[in-house]
Amino acid sequence: MDYRRASLVVSPQQQQASINSHIYSSFAGAGPPRNTNGILSDSTTMWWDEERIEATVNRHFVLSRLRPDEQVRLDEPLGFGGGLTDDTYMEWIEQKAKRIFLILVDLGVPDQIFGVIDDSWDDDDLPVPLDQVERLQLTYDKDEKLEKKFFHRQFAYLLRNVQKGELVYYDDEEVVPLELAEKRPVGAVAGLVPSNLDKVHRPGNPDDLLLRRRIPLGTAPGRMPQEEFLSGVEAMKALEHVHLTCLWGSYIQGGCGYLLLTPVNDSTLKHFLAVTAPSIKILPKQDRRVLLLNWLHCLADALATLHAQGITHRNIKPSNMMLDIDNHIFFGDSGIFPVANFHGEKRTFDKEMYDYSAPEAAPRMPAPPPISLPVSRPTTSRRPTGPSTGTIVHSSAHSFVVSNETSSIYTSSSGSQSQSPPKSSHGHKPHDPQKADIFSLGCIFLEILTFFLKRASRNFSSHRSCKNKTPGRGGGLPDSSFHKNLGQVASWMKILIKDASKKDDKVFRGVSHIIGLVDNMISPNPEERPSAKEVQEKMYNILSQICGLSGGQSEDGELKPRIHCEPGKTDQNEWNIDFDQLRLASQRAAAEACASVNPVTANGGTLGLTGGVIYGVERVQSLSVASSTSYTVLKEKSKSFPAGDDRASIATSKSRSSEGKSRPGSGSNTPHGKVKPKAKAWQAPVYAELSFG
Repeated sequence: MDYRRASLVVSPQQQQASINSHIYSSFAGAGPPRNTNGILSDSTTMWWDEERIEATVNRHFVLSRLRPDEQVRLDEPLGFGGGLTDDTYMEWIEQKAKRIFLILVDLGVPDQIFGVIDDSWDDDDLPVPLDQVERLQLTYDKDEKLEKKFFHRQFAYLLRNVQKGELVYYDDEEVVPLELAEKRPVGAVAGLVPSNLDKVHRPGNPDDLLLRRRIPLGTAPGRMPQEEFLSGVEAMKALEHVHLTCLWGSYIQGGCGYLLLTPVNDSTLKHFLAVTAPSIKILPKQDRRVLLLNWLHCLADALATLHAQGITHRNIKPSNMMLDIDNHIFFGDSGIFPVANFHGEKRTFDKEMYDYSAPEAAPRMPAPPPISLPVSRPTTSRRPTGPSTGTIVHSSAHSFVVSNETSSIYTSSSGSQSQSPPKSSHGHKPHDPQKADIFSLGCIFLEILTFFLKRASRNFSSHRSCKNKTPGRGGGLPDSSFHKNLGQVASWMKILIKDASKKDDKVFRGVSHIIGLVDNMISPNPEERPSAKEVQEKMYNILSQICGLSGGQSEDGELKPRIHCEPGKTDQNEWNIDFDQLRLASQRAAAEACASVNPVTANGGTLGLTGGVIYGVERVQSLSVASSTSYTVLKEKSKSFPAGDDRASIATSKSRSSEGKSRPGSGSNTPHGKVKPKAKAWQAPVYAELSFG
């Protein structure tokens, strides 16, 4: 094969000092290494996007990279085409080969642009496969090293940006146009920090940080199937809330999926409860109090948004409550991609998750290893002298079994009898996971209120576990969970109420009401807990009406504090449809259509006047309604309205055998027969057409 001159291929040392090194320093010479995320290393990077390429490659730039004899050739006609085109080499570069010329300049062989153009290569042919690079004939002798450099370097000029809300598939060789926001210090040991989370930003936007999370894809243990990753991405696209970690964009490369999340956390609630951040300390006292109260409503509003989408969080705990640089609080993950082990990977016990879990959803604490105590002589079993009922002592043929409320030790007997551990009362029962979220959120509220009233979180933890210490020698780790110490939690809430009653500031007046709401949220019975929407509404009313966070101006002309997350208001241009009422209206429209036909029944009446079962409506008592009047559905089952009333009641009917015997307008209020349950609004189909004018 006719390879071109080799004299123009310089060594790496010469490339470092070549004239093109200042143009694209990060790609000059041997070029910087890439990390496993497809992003260039920490060196300063110049990103060659479409705008930069168009602005850089012009006649002056091309002339400055060629020798004088080569500059003259730029204005000559192309060497191919047989006179069918009048284009020159310069016109071909400016119109079709800007990227190829930049790559050749980067490799130190810009003069080879003439031979490349003679072979009809242009930017549309990029990227060139590795096995086809030799066709470019960049050197007289085959140089595999240079060909590999061309193959890898071309992707720096074929950038595809990650767009907001989109999923991008990158090849392994492609460069992802993202820059690391946090540089690794010089001398730091790589690999000590988990590499699945880092902070990045787009080129030219250093202030718009994104949290990038890497998720290994596949079917092996510790990996997520790609189908689950794609479905999770679609689910996260529907979530958008200022206090939820939301998806900005995503991409797949090298067998891993990457989530670009926002906002980016600066700290966590767990760290905040242990060490107060300076940004909180410098706030005025009133602003600090308002901020903490706003956190309660913001979290409730975010969880209500999450539950409205049918998504359960399942991982509400202080270390998963994030704080950004502006001290705004938000959930660390949305529950779709929880920060947990993936399918097939061995799970470890999460003590913090156990402490803040609902009783029906709490994971089991790991049982300590069996303890066998030596026995000097066989004795009969005897009862323990202490008040504990969880200690069982057997004879020498059996092992000792020690149990308490926090930890249990179970060993089987060497004989025919055995002692099995008790089963959780909630372990085998299905439960509503959203109710479990409410319990965990109530625990978070108590932690925030504890700090709000200047009490330490560690003291609250000690208070919860003070009656759970194992008696006897050795003791054991106390159980400080909320669900195991609800009595101690209740006494702590009384302490908080007492502390708040001693304060004169108006913001403390709502503490007792908030604690009353929290008491319902941490009820051991899931059915007694309110929904997230109810928590948000009650919290908003407490803060705005009792704590004075209503906004506006006071009598003195000062601005009142306001709630950070105002309830959403429906735009007048948007539709606000109550589908239950819409369905009932459509049922009546269908009944009117049937009544207008006025068919004659067996008893000489009409179906529209005597009533009957029409499209899921049990019995329509009155159909003489004004067309311009909105329909009102009454809940009473026993009340009927006279003819001509603008209200139509849906009443129950008797069986078909007694249906013809009832008088018109009597409804189902007869003393005989069984009352049939009223049809639900959502059980009947919609037949009416909608017209939005």
